[in-house]
Amino acid sequence: MEGGSVNELNGNSIHSKEDSNADEAFDTTIEELCKNLCELQSSTNQSPSRQSFGSYGDESKIDSDLQHLALGETRDFDITTEDEGEEDQLEKPQEFDMVRPGTGSTSRKSSSSAEAMPKDTEKQVGKKNANRSSLGLGGTGTTRKKKAGTKLQNGNEEQPSTENVELARFLLNQARNLVSSGDNINKALELSLRAAKLFEASADNGKPCLEWIMCLHVTAAIHCKLKEYKEAIPVLQRSVEIPVVVQGEEHALAKFAGLMQLGDTYAMVGQLENAVSCYTEGLQIQKKVLGENDPRVGETCRYLAEALVQALRFDEAQEVCETALSIHRENGLPASISEAADRRLMGLICETKGDHENALEHLVLASMAMAANGQESEVAFVDTSIGDSYLSLSRYDEAICAYQKSLTALKTAKGENHPAVGSVYIRLADLYNRTGKVREAKSYCENALRIYESHNLEISPEEIASGLTDISVICESMNEVEQAITLLQKALKIYADSPGQKIMIAGIEAQMGVLYYMMGQYIESYNTFKSAVSKLRATGKKQSTFFGIALNQMGLACIQLDALEEAVELFEEAKCILEQECSPYHPETLGVYSNLAGAYDAIGRLDDAIALLGHVVGVREEKLGTANSGTEDEKKRLVQLLKESGKVSRRKAKSLKTLIDSELMTSSALR
Repeated sequence: MEGGSVNELNGNSIHSKEDSNADEAFDTTIEELCKNLCELQSSTNQSPSRQSFGSYGDESKIDSDLQHLALGETRDFDITTEDEGEEDQLEKPQEFDMVRPGTGSTSRKSSSSAEAMPKDTEKQVGKKNANRSSLGLGGTGTTRKKKAGTKLQNGNEEQPSTENVELARFLLNQARNLVSSGDNINKALELSLRAAKLFEASADNGKPCLEWIMCLHVTAAIHCKLKEYKEAIPVLQRSVEIPVVVQGEEHALAKFAGLMQLGDTYAMVGQLENAVSCYTEGLQIQKKVLGENDPRVGETCRYLAEALVQALRFDEAQEVCETALSIHRENGLPASISEAADRRLMGLICETKGDHENALEHLVLASMAMAANGQESEVAFVDTSIGDSYLSLSRYDEAICAYQKSLTALKTAKGENHPAVGSVYIRLADLYNRTGKVREAKSYCENALRIYESHNLEISPEEIASGLTDISVICESMNEVEQAITLLQKALKIYADSPGQKIMIAGIEAQMGVLYYMMGQYIESYNTFKSAVSKLRATGKKQSTFFGIALNQMGLACIQLDALEEAVELFEEAKCILEQECSPYHPETLGVYSNLAGAYDAIGRLDDAIALLGHVVGVREEKLGTANSGTEDEKKRLVQLLKESGKVSRRKAKSLKTLIDSELMTSSALR
């Protein structure tokens, strides 16, 4: 968002507070919390995040404008590696400059799987030099000084906790300094853990302490920097439990920041459902504090929508993205970069759902908004998406124009060997392959492969893997199955070393399973499908259409291996999922019914087979009539089963003429 950050739940309330006159006091407001987060490299910067449908450029979804742990500017502290003896000689640390992570609209790459886009420069706003007292910050924002000690009933003075707090700050500063220099990250983790314990011990009767929360956020970020994502999760869960939202906006912001960081960390380990839950809860908190129509709420809506896209929850993603667009309309502002990003995301969601006309409309508006805001370099990425929509609508000439326009602009702006150029080559190859121009398609595939295999250090491993996967699809359609498998194996090897890519790996394995099946290598097909299904179960994708289809394909491999009982179990599970996700009348569901009926027949369950196949034949006749070859084949199977069971079919087939007449009557009635 412009001039602010999603993390900034209410910047005005922070800046409106009067500065404290105590020069020696330490600034411990929520701004310091954000500053500390910003000074650490985002945990997701090590993440090969999936491509995001709602951004553009060369930056990934998680590594984009909505980083909640973005790199910030840190002051250099003249602190040497501490010895135990030096901890008594504490210096008052300087106050931190407030740097909030940028959430601007020039964000991440859109569709490439949480994928690559141009990185935004983090925005620095609200620099604050005021010092504040160190403890007891609540929602009012008032400053308080903690007495050095209190009197106990016996008249003796209690050991002051101020020294522990000062020591904790000192240790935390050292940890941050070590992270910034990159000298000893493990030592930084040790120091931050010690600081967290001291902050916890100094909290008044377990009351919420913003410095403690900040320290936990920093500790989790260091865990992520060390790729210890599972260790970071419980730390962030604790940080989310501490703030009491009703105590004021600073506590609300602390919880919001913790939830967003926790969501990012869940995404890094492939737990997208948990990530979405965290983002959703953070959004609700932000709405309560800022109101439904604040532009910063719109930024978080887009972030949540991108996560929903990655979780393949497109209907919910569309609803959330529509909320973001409605916020722009409510505020009545001219087309902004932020709105352009939202429209691009909406266009890509519509494209994924098959609503190509609406997708094209949103993408064209996004392109116009970017051009109006001087984002010509980013228009090329939107032109690529516009070409995708034209291709889906079979408007091939317009698709070629859009792709060529994008290709020319990207070569000029990014260079001949940029991965975005390779992505356009792949699209052109797909287009020419669809139109039967195989020679041109192969030429563009070779150009794309040259880029992805060039060992260009500017191309991330995840971009290479994504490109190889896309090329393999074109090779498969050109019946170059072995070449497709080779490319998928290379992509799989790349993703195998990347955290948080279980869904991508499962998708590649499922694709390989299909290719092995086509080649008659049923054992290899079964094994790759089994691996893919196990990964999908582990990532919580047990109720998705993709999971149901993968189960069906695995069941077919079992049939070829004579593992009939296992095939029945797989088909039954696929049937339940697709009935819920698609409906009993969807073509995918009907295909599973047909396969399951065949499996029932093979193991002697004739009644179950007849019931299922009867449903399939009835639905297909209703929709397609008897002239359809698939319907006729299944009807013959049904008749054969009825004969074997001693029953007679009483079903009246609906003729094609009757079907057409009824359709015409319905159409005229609608008119």
